[in-house]
Amino acid sequence: MDTLFSEVEHQALGTIAPLAVRVRPRTLDELVGQDAVLGEGSWLRNAIESDSLSSIILFGPAGSGKTTLARVIAAQTKAHFTEVSAISGGVSDLRREINEAASRLTHRGLKTILFVDEIHRFSRSQQDALLHAVEDRVVILIGATTENPLFEVNSALNSRSRIIEFTALGDEDIVLVIKNALADPRGLAEAFTLENDALQAMVMMAGGDARSALTTLELAADMAAIRSQQSAVPSDSSLCSATVIELADVREAAPRTTLPYDKKGDQHYDVISAFIKSMRGSDPDAVVYWLARMLDGGEDPKFIARRIMIFASEDIGNADPQALLVAHAAFAAVERIGLPECRINLSQAAVYMALAPKSNASYAAINKAMAEVSKGPLRQVPNHLRDRHRPGSENYGSYDYPHSHPSGYTPQQYLPDGLEPGSFYTPGERGWEAYRTEQRANDKK
Repeated sequence: MDTLFSEVEHQALGTIAPLAVRVRPRTLDELVGQDAVLGEGSWLRNAIESDSLSSIILFGPAGSGKTTLARVIAAQTKAHFTEVSAISGGVSDLRREINEAASRLTHRGLKTILFVDEIHRFSRSQQDALLHAVEDRVVILIGATTENPLFEVNSALNSRSRIIEFTALGDEDIVLVIKNALADPRGLAEAFTLENDALQAMVMMAGGDARSALTTLELAADMAAIRSQQSAVPSDSSLCSATVIELADVREAAPRTTLPYDKKGDQHYDVISAFIKSMRGSDPDAVVYWLARMLDGGEDPKFIARRIMIFASEDIGNADPQALLVAHAAFAAVERIGLPECRINLSQAAVYMALAPKSNASYAAINKAMAEVSKGPLRQVPNHLRDRHRPGSENYGSYDYPHSHPSGYTPQQYLPDGLEPGSFYTPGERGWEAYRTEQRANDKK
């Protein structure tokens, strides 16, 4: 089969390709992780092994095995396997592949599997051009993406494909990937051994990304080889033994952990969600961790400050009215100071929100009131509350001025007819809001 995955090209790549390419799994049994979707008896595994695959979109984080699975399918299928670049390919390239696929199917009865990596990068016109070919099964689509296809891929294309979600590999999976690469003749071929603390550091730095782990392993092996050559004596018999990769080699190869964070993708939404829920759950440690994840990933600090300001009213409200002032001050500090120093202001504000008493009474009240205004009947302003600067206002009835009373409060109707006190606002039981509610109740007595 004359494709990118031909045996000749595999042999050529073996001499110059990165370690992650050289040791890429060739069969389903060599794949590590994703047991939930590729385990024995799963739909996807059965479809691949029986060569009856229908269109699928593989969705998951980088380094979780999406492209690797596509290449395994390429090696096992009897169908023609081809690839279109979502970055450099245009509509004309896509249409050419579809026309060739139609010709194969018509004249030779040969199916075509079309692999599109990073399919979310396809323009809408490219996705539309692919739609009918997938619907008519002129091609069987394998799309791969790190972005949620429900947001980034044409809904019609999604409905004609089965979405398969891959998850980040676990630590045990990454350990297995590394050990396999150390032993694999296509990889490091047992020329290196790995100290346990170096292995653990490599796993931590990978963050569930097998490709990242293998890149770090390859660079660390190069560092270890250089160190070994510099310290070796020509007659030293250790030259024939495996070179030890130490923790220092790993740290030199990858001086810092690179955790996944896409400012426009699922990581963005997941991490900001965790940040907000940690503030709501009053956990300051979790709050500063998720804040650090966002800042480390290059998130716009003004976006974070805006979320804190919204939270101050939505989740704290009048349980602590000071929270909104703190949030506003943090936003002003972000605008005036910027990174890296404004991380301190954001941390102070976020921790304040976590420790503050919570009430969503104001948030719930405005939602109920908006629903009433939107769906309820037209309700008139009570006469005694109407503006007095018009002829005939003397007939509106008397307005009882609250400041004329020692308590500053007097009971009278403020809501329009048909609505009762408590229709919208239910006071919280914490902080300033609870205190003011109790005081107001006493004033009414």
